Amino acid sequence: MSQECPDQKVSFKTIYRWLYHGLLVKGNTAFLRHKGKRQGPAETRGRFNVGKSIQQRPKEVRKRNSFGHWELDTVVSSRGKSKACVATFAERKTRLYLAVKMPDRTSASLEKAFGIVADSFPKGTFQTATVDRGKEFACYERLESAHKLAIYFADPYSSWQRRTNENANGLLREFFPKGKDFAEVSEEELVHALHLINSRPRKCLGWKTAHESFMEALSHLA
Repeated sequence: MSQECPDQKVSFKTIYRWLYHGLLVKGNTAFLRHKGKRQGPAETRGRFNVGKSIQQRPKEVRKRNSFGHWELDTVVSSRGKSKACVATFAERKTRLYLAVKMPDRTSASLEKAFGIVADSFPKGTFQTATVDRGKEFACYERLESAHKLAIYFADPYSSWQRRTNENANGLLREFFPKGKDFAEVSEEELVHALHLINSRPRKCLGWKTAHESFMEALSHLA
């Protein structure tokens, strides 16, 4: 006799736990983006403990009710490769995803990359940014002052608090897998990958693309 699924919400962590234990899908979980591998602790690169906690972030940001709230991260080349990496930007409401190449993972390079993106859009496009405590974000006070936004820091080992950016980074890795040296990635290749990512119709956006949703939001800033 078949069993009906109870009408209740199930967290993504529970779903993945069921998958790993073979309760939903029998066989190999390699078709999943994380290939069935459990994610270990976050890397232990240089960090700092100042700045505003994500617990201080306005609730409207978490609910995605307003535009201009971003999640930032960096995606790096593998060990043994060059220091080249990309700074990534994901707008929470529209899911637009951007990436800028950097020669290294320093706060000076991140500050420059942020300026390139922020200065490309009208005032009001950047209201808040949520980041981790990697050393490249040690420039947060200068970013807040120069671009008139508030920066909040996610809790340690809580990548799910920046899930929009994490998911988009996973899509970027499908174009540039781990082991690929970002110093060898051309601007044209990066722009092409971002175009494909931002041109996917999304159910959460009413089947609009991230690009369409972002441009619509920008039109209301004028």
